[in-house]
Amino acid sequence: MIVKQNSTAKEKVRVCVEVIKVEHPHEFQRKQFSPMAMAFGYFDGVHLGHQKVIRTAKEIALKNNLTSAVMTFDPHPSVVLGRNGRFMEYISPLEEKIRLIADLGIERLFIVHFTPEFANLLPQEFVDQYIIGLNVVHVVAGFDYTYGRLGKGTMETLPFHSRQLFDYTIVSKLELGKEKISSSLIRKKISEGKTKDLPALLGRFYKTSGMVVNGDKRGRTIGFPTANVDMRENYLLPPPGVYSVRLLVKGKWHDGVCNVGYKPTFYGENSQKLSVEVHVFDFHEDIYGEEVTVEWHERLRKEMKFPGVSELVAQIEKDKIEALFYFSKLKKQPEKADIQVGFHQKNNV
Repeated sequence: MIVKQNSTAKEKVRVCVEVIKVEHPHEFQRKQFSPMAMAFGYFDGVHLGHQKVIRTAKEIALKNNLTSAVMTFDPHPSVVLGRNGRFMEYISPLEEKIRLIADLGIERLFIVHFTPEFANLLPQEFVDQYIIGLNVVHVVAGFDYTYGRLGKGTMETLPFHSRQLFDYTIVSKLELGKEKISSSLIRKKISEGKTKDLPALLGRFYKTSGMVVNGDKRGRTIGFPTANVDMRENYLLPPPGVYSVRLLVKGKWHDGVCNVGYKPTFYGENSQKLSVEVHVFDFHEDIYGEEVTVEWHERLRKEMKFPGVSELVAQIEKDKIEALFYFSKLKKQPEKADIQVGFHQKNNV
C-alpha cells in the first residue's frame, strides 16, 4: 500500500511512504525487505521527541545506504491490555499519524495490529520476528522504549537479544524547561485547554479533522453562522470553551473562533451532546459535507451560560474581536514553519 501525501502548499513537494499493515503472526521473510534502519515506538502525536527518534533513523539510513523505516502499533496497547478494553482518544489517530510520519520523509512504515497474542510475545521472540525477521539492521528507539511481554525487554536488554545481528541507537529524552516532552504531557495540556503551549511540544499547532454536518442552524439566526464539525476519528479534544482557531477548507486556511461545548444557554446545564462549532470570519460559502481541519490556537474563555440571547451575542462579538487581535499579532511573526521552538536536548546519541 502506497500513501502519497502533500507537504505544505509553500513547498509543493510530494512525499511517499510505503505502508505495510502487519497481522500477528506475520509470514514475511527477511529477504523480502531491503536492509532497514528502523525507529520503534507508538508515536501518538509525533511530537518533537518522536521526531528526534524518527529523524535519527532517517539520518542513519542515509549515511549507511539503508531504507528508512518506522514501526508503530494500532490500536494503543491500553485498549487491548486494559480491563474489559478501553475507549482511547488520540492526539493523532492512525491516518493522521501516517501523514505526519510520511511528512518526515520515511520510506517504509510498518503498522502492527496490537493484539493480546502479540503482546504476549517474549522479548526474544519479538526481536527474532519483528527486528531480525524483517531485515532491520539498525534499531533506533527512545531511552524508555520497551518490548515483549509486560515490557520486559528494554534498551538495556536489546544487545543481548540482538544475537549480534543488528546495531542500535538510543535517543535520550527531550525536555522543554525541566519537563520531558511526552504524549502524556501533551494530553495534559490539551485536557486543560492550554492549546497555546502545544507548538513548543509538537513543533506545530494541534489539529483535528472532521466533516461539516448539519446542526441546529441557530448561529445564523443570531448573526454568527457556524460550521458544525463532526470529528469522525477519536481525537482528544480540548475542554469546553471558546478558542481562536483556523479552519482549513478546500485547501485554504481561514481565521475564526470555535465553541467547544454543550450550548447551555439554549439547552440548559444537562445537555450531553458535545459540539465543535467554528465561526469563520468573512466567510459565506456552503461547506456542508466538506472535510475540514481545525487548527487550535488559544483558549479565550470557558463555556458560559448567559441570561439570554442578547448577552450571548455581545460576548461572541467580544470573542471575535479578541481572536482577530490574536491573529493580527500572529501574522506579524515569522511563518509557523520558521518559528524556532525552544527545547533542551540531553545527551542524544
